[in-house]
Amino acid sequence: MTVASITEQSGRTVIALSGEIDMEEAPKVRRALLDSMKQKRDILVDLAQVTYIDSSGIASLIEGLQAARKQKNDLALVSVSQRARRVLELARLDKVFTIHADMATALAAAKS
Repeated sequence: MTVASITEQSGRTVIALSGEIDMEEAPKVRRALLDSMKQKRDILVDLAQVTYIDSSGIASLIEGLQAARKQKNDLALVSVSQRARRVLELARLDKVFTIHADMATALAAAKS
């Protein structure tokens, strides 16, 4: 399973991902992100249960971030698993995405 759930918390859309996000699963992530943009809310992507992410998964997250920014919303990553964080750091994307340690921190963060 890739998109475990899509919920609303504190006025934000929370997309929880799980398992492997690879070339086969990345289109599902992309679709979930872009469909969620229709709500015109900030998006939190929970990566706590992601065991693997490749460049196609990263590309889906980047596309989501660009789409969110285009409509003046934010897309942040939450509870990034160690493996996913390593991939983000190698691509220096840990400097591009807002990354929250956990959901409580993400929900408490004020919209800038």
